[in-house]
Parts: sequence; C-alpha cells; structure tokens
Amino acid sequence: MKIFLGISSFQLLAMFRRGLFYTYLTIYLRHFLGLSVTATTLFATLPMILNVAAQRYVWGIFSDRYQKRRSLIIWGEILGGAGTIILWYAHRLASTKLLSGWVIIAGLCIIEIFWSMSNIGWSALISDLYQQQDRGRIMGKLESIGGMGRMAGVLAGGLFYDRMGTAFAGWGFYHGILFFISAGAMFLSVLPMLMVPEGGIDRKNNGAASDTGDSGYSPAIFMMFIAAMTLIHFGRNSVAVTMAQYLILDPGPHLSSLVLSHVVNLRSLGIVLAGLVTGILLNMMEKRILLAAGSFAAIVSLLILGIADSMAWICTSSFLMGVSEVFILAASYELASSYIPAFKRARLFSIFNATLFLSWGTAGTLIAGPITDFMIYLGKTQAHAYKISFLAASIITASGFGLLFLLFSMEKKNKVLF
Repeated sequence: MKIFLGISSFQLLAMFRRGLFYTYLTIYLRHFLGLSVTATTLFATLPMILNVAAQRYVWGIFSDRYQKRRSLIIWGEILGGAGTIILWYAHRLASTKLLSGWVIIAGLCIIEIFWSMSNIGWSALISDLYQQQDRGRIMGKLESIGGMGRMAGVLAGGLFYDRMGTAFAGWGFYHGILFFISAGAMFLSVLPMLMVPEGGIDRKNNGAASDTGDSGYSPAIFMMFIAAMTLIHFGRNSVAVTMAQYLILDPGPHLSSLVLSHVVNLRSLGIVLAGLVTGILLNMMEKRILLAAGSFAAIVSLLILGIADSMAWICTSSFLMGVSEVFILAASYELASSYIPAFKRARLFSIFNATLFLSWGTAGTLIAGPITDFMIYLGKTQAHAYKISFLAASIITASGFGLLFLLFSMEKKNKVLF
C-alpha cells in the first residue's frame, strides 16, 4: 500500500504539471510569440527526439547495468525543475518574441535529456514492482489518478494563463507563474518517490517482481508491435499540439482560456473514468481486445473533430480521446511487458516509450502542422485547415489499428500468447 501511495502521488503531481504547462504552451507560442503552426510543434518534437535518444543510449543502458530506477526518477525531476526555472529567465532575455519562442524550444531540448531519466526509470520500475498479471490493472489506476491531477493542472493553467481574464492572454507564461508552479510540482514529486523502493531485478526485499526470465521473447513480434503502436500514437497524438490552437480560433470555436480548460478536462474526465474500469475490463477480456477497442475509439474521436462543428460533438470527441488514451496505454503497457525479457527491460522499454514520446511532437511536425499550414497557404480558412489535419490523423490511426490484427495473427501462427 505504501508503494502504491508513493507512485500514485508522483503520478498525480506529474500529470498536474503537464496539464498546467503543455496545454497552454502551444497557444503561447502560436498566438503570443507568433510562431507558425509547424514551428509550434517543434517544442515537443525536438525535445522528445533527445528524450528518446537519451533513454535508449544513455539512461536505459545505465538503468539495466546498475538496476537503478528510483534514483533516475528523483534526479530527473530535480534537474528538470531547476531547468524550467532557468528557462523562464532565458526566454525573457530574448530581444524579440519570435526569438523567445525559439529559446523555449531550445531550452526544452536540454531539459528533456534530464526528464528522460525519470521517464525510463518509471516504465521499468512498474514492471519491477508488480507481477505480469497486475500491471495492466495498476496502470489503469495510475492513469485514473493522473487524470485527476491533469484536470487540476488544466484548470489552474486556464486561470493563470490570462490571470482569470484580468490580464493579456499569455500573462502566466510571460511573467513566469506557470513556469514556477510547474517546477514546484517537480520538486514536490520527489517526496512521494522516497516511499518507493529502488526497484531493479535480482534484489532482495525491495518488492521487485520475480518474473526475470526471457522465455517467449520474439524480436519479430516485438518489432511488429512497435510498428503498430507507432502508427496508432502518431495518428492520435499528431493533433495534441494543434487542437488547442484550433479551439480558440475566431472564426471557429473561439473558446476563452477558461472554457478551453473545461473542454480539455472532459478528456481528463474520460481518463479518470476509464482508469477506474480498466482493471475490471482486463479481467473480463483479453488485453489485445482492449487495445483494439481503445484504438478504435481514438479513430472515432478524430473523425468527429474533423467533421463536426457543434460544441456537443467537440466535447464528445475530447471525452473519447481520454477513454481511448487509458485503454491504449494500459493494454499496450501490459502487452509490452509480456514481450520484454527482464534483463533487457529498460533498454526495450525505451523503444516502446519512443512510440509514445516521439508522437507528441514529431507527429505534429510531420503531419498536422504541415497539412494545416499548406491548407492555409492554398487559401482555406484556418478552421477548415485544422479539420483536414484531424481527418488525416484518423487515417493514420486506422492504419495502426489494421496492423494490430496482423500482429495478433502472427502471434497465433507462432503460438506466442501471454
């Protein structure tokens, strides 16, 4: 119970600061600092490339060699928090607004190298501490708790972005309050991790899971799984950076920052509710079915966003995005942990993590951003341009959905079932 309290408290704080910071940073870069749609996606793309590279070639190797998990998380959060404070000062020193935007992007590249310590430590730690049959249920609970933190963060961000409507849009970033709160959450998140054991395998009395063999590992099946998850994540997350930009457009949905926080929090509500039932669903159905169901819900949510105009449908789409996210993350994590042998846990989880982390920015840079900018160049309205990018995202997600069935067929043929 003490261990779960520690990791769940960490998850709550982590999702709080992500909801607070990243939901509105894209709007700040686009509408206050004046970057193009494609350029705004780079604040996630370039840092995440470095994050993934550091996980794969530095921290994953280090973690597997020395079996350090908690230590990586703690130092990652401390260094990330310090870097966030420095980043605010640095971006205010820039001579122009455009240069300030590029300073933020460059600074996040450095910070993500340290945050990657936390990312890989977290993924490996859950598999260390919990048995195979419990991991999906635990991930569902953690996503639900994280969703609550995200709701609080998004609401706080909406309030502070323009000082509850009493200041200019972007006030919270320009004057640093959103940077400081985010950094404070990172420092505070270190405390609950002190309740959690170091993790690692072949250690005594630390709660590490005992499944340390590598029987059943199939590189071909694992890489097919990675390909499917790449398409699914790149499709559904290609709009992660641009969706908030679309929702405040005039003409268009034209939402205020506070109303935007409510719409975004419907996604958080979907995360919370889905997280509460994920464990039950995993007991009732095979994890592969839940992964397919989550992927299908993601496709539907993107189609709605690309076709519908009414607020009711936009809210429905946001809620479905949250539900699909939990189902996909919990089921895919459990499936990945069944594919990955214990002694390669951190290194192979870094590859699995890459399918998600790269999708937050790279997909926007390669898909949503260029499509939107090109449609605007062709003379389409901004709202129409964004909608076309949402439809393109649904097609890419659907291709990953189809690849899942090829994967499951391959497993049956090779009799690799967990």
